[in-house]
Amino acid sequence: MFVISKLLSAVTQPMFWLALWMLLSLMLISKRKRIAVGMLWTGIAVWGLLGFTAIPETLLRQLENQYKAPLSGDLSPYVGVIVLGGATGKPELFEAHGQVPLGEAAERMTEPVALMRMHPNFQLVFSGGDGRLFASGKSEAELAKIFFERQGVDMSRVTLETGARNTRENAQLVAALLGVQCKQAWLLVTSASHMPRSMAEFEAVRCNVTPYPVDFATANTPSWTDYSMVSSLSKWQTALHEYLGMFVYRIIR
Repeated sequence: MFVISKLLSAVTQPMFWLALWMLLSLMLISKRKRIAVGMLWTGIAVWGLLGFTAIPETLLRQLENQYKAPLSGDLSPYVGVIVLGGATGKPELFEAHGQVPLGEAAERMTEPVALMRMHPNFQLVFSGGDGRLFASGKSEAELAKIFFERQGVDMSRVTLETGARNTRENAQLVAALLGVQCKQAWLLVTSASHMPRSMAEFEAVRCNVTPYPVDFATANTPSWTDYSMVSSLSKWQTALHEYLGMFVYRIIR
């Protein structure tokens, strides 16, 4: 299932479908020139419209608004935080430069550090292996260990789960690692758009988790005039990845 999910990741990228559309147009141009030309113009128009961020932001906002984090001053019932990987960059960057690379989901790493400092009784469980199709180098958990150490986190309060390659494995392996402790009250830290899928998986393994979403990509209202092809395509891919992931996980559970 892991290999299939990686191979299917292309379907969450709008440019993949646009390339197929343009290819089909070119294949038809010798026999159905009028239709093919219309398809090409349609493809060009869609290509231009993809740069507007409002539509993918609307899809992301529906995911991000499903859960709210509890107030930071009222966390006494919790024993700690479960943090899902996905924030660190390629291990090769660490090997080359000696610095732990953080991506756009950096809050998955920084917010737990703040929570650990504010709540000296908290434990931290970090879950993350190597989610690439061809694993090599350090796991996310190994990079996380280095990051937390450099931030001054007391590593006696940190537990690392090094095998998970996707969200389902995050939940299953953390549940196995914690055992009966998973019945205690934990905060689940991951990106806000990733939280609906994560909560479903942790509830399926009967872990007692409360969502603590971070790494928000949308505000309360969209800006209909913002235009950025790079930003928009990234948001499209994130949104489609999460919706497709929820659908697939639901039918194979």
